[in-house]
Amino acid sequence: MRKLVRSTVAAGACALVFGAVAPAMASEASEASKASETPEASTASTSGVEGYSADVAAEAVSALVAERGVDQEAAKALLRTQDAAVRTLDAALSQLGDRAAGGYLDASGNPVVNVVSQAAATSVESSGVVTRLVSHTAAELESARAELESLPSVSDTTIATDPITNQVVVTVSDAADDAQAADLVAAAERLGDKVRVEYVAGGFEAAIYGGEAITGGGSRCSAGFNVNSGGQNYIVDAGHCTGAVSQWNVGPSVGASFPGNDYGLIRNDTGSAPGAVSLYNGSAQQINSASNAYVGQSICKSGSTTGLTCGTVRATNVTVNYPQGAVYQLVQTSASVNSGDSGGALFAGSVGLGITSGMGGGSSFFQPLTEALSAYGVRLN
Repeated sequence: MRKLVRSTVAAGACALVFGAVAPAMASEASEASKASETPEASTASTSGVEGYSADVAAEAVSALVAERGVDQEAAKALLRTQDAAVRTLDAALSQLGDRAAGGYLDASGNPVVNVVSQAAATSVESSGVVTRLVSHTAAELESARAELESLPSVSDTTIATDPITNQVVVTVSDAADDAQAADLVAAAERLGDKVRVEYVAGGFEAAIYGGEAITGGGSRCSAGFNVNSGGQNYIVDAGHCTGAVSQWNVGPSVGASFPGNDYGLIRNDTGSAPGAVSLYNGSAQQINSASNAYVGQSICKSGSTTGLTCGTVRATNVTVNYPQGAVYQLVQTSASVNSGDSGGALFAGSVGLGITSGMGGGSSFFQPLTEALSAYGVRLN
């Protein structure tokens, strides 16, 4: 476990392991209580990637090189164009509405929109997106998801929509109950090629800054994003953290939604609430806005156990069936998280994307940030 950077609580993560928060270490609690020094924010200019601190850019490039087999210059080029690609994808999906069957960023970072008619493709051909004709409409995939989610919830499974293959994906871990999982798989198979089933090792765990450790009741999570409303500072965090602990070293829990969602709110009484994420090396990444995440997007996360890790968005709108209950519309990524990271920040450069919820099957899962901000009527600091 990495030593906590002594600084103000910024944006970050904390992990509960299936109903049990990570035990607080005495030294960490002491360090967290000293939250009075802000990490030095690295400037985007030092990284060569607009909006990215030097450390975040370096970690994101390393992850892209490892995951996609590109060289460092190609990885940097992808990061430089990603923000514009996301905005283009957002605009095209908004224009198409229910005529779109999902969208994503391809391996080269290009925005791609799925459509089921040439007329829909033609309507956005000048917008800068690549269009793909696919077999299943968004409504058909949502209907398949609804049928699967109407069944009794099966712990240690997930249900997601994969825009790249135009399918619903049911993931079953080897920790799932065999009989219950068999019923879910049988239902998936009846839906034909609209659904595919995958199997993974290990169960799915709910995980409890920006990124720095917070402690309370003998437990540890990570602080999420610093926000404000009416002159009062708060921390948006994981609901399974704020629901389990009423008083943290930074202030009291004042909201929790878990399961169903995984967001919560902590009143920040420390007197300091920078709009930045700790990178666990004395520096920080500034966070200037919030947005939705897309499949194929390069992302990073900060948490009090694993620090700064990066990867790629694998799926969105994911239902994760934790033992405590189902959580809906999560973001699935390849970034590493572990117990104690729950609540931590998911981001792409200066854009906030999500709050660490959990992990399992080689993936990590995040509550979308935009939904949490809207639910509590708060704004990023």
